[in-house]
Amino acid sequence: MIEAIDHINIVVQDLEEMIRFYRDALGFKLSKRVVISGEWIEGVVGLKQVEADVVYLEPENGPRIELIKYRSPMGHRPDELGKPNTLGMRHIAFRVSEIDQIVAVLKKEGVPFFSQVFQVPDSQVTYVGGMRKRLVYFQDLEGNLLELCEYAQPK
Repeated sequence: MIEAIDHINIVVQDLEEMIRFYRDALGFKLSKRVVISGEWIEGVVGLKQVEADVVYLEPENGPRIELIKYRSPMGHRPDELGKPNTLGMRHIAFRVSEIDQIVAVLKKEGVPFFSQVFQVPDSQVTYVGGMRKRLVYFQDLEGNLLELCEYAQPK
């Protein structure tokens, strides 16, 4: 049986810039930096001659973010990966408190947002205990889709 989500993997082009974004802008803590290669990882991912830099970034709670920069073999980025309606796994949602303050700080740092913060209408989606959800989509430095969401009791 599934116990929990262990980590979320993001393959990146510029590892140092992405570390700075997730560490400095979003507050994750860098906990490990390694180089992986060899038969074991080639077998796991089904690729030959794998060599990659891997960084673990830990949030205060929840699964870690694992950034991987493949030295070989090089991959490619699909054209519409950063669009919300592209098929496949689409975004990571971070639960926060004080969403408006976090958005203001990230906007000052030049983080691109899709919109202002929206509240999910009760007429469409309800949450346990009458909680209300507010959310906003944005992108990291390489165009990966992210969400900030905040749950609160109605006032």
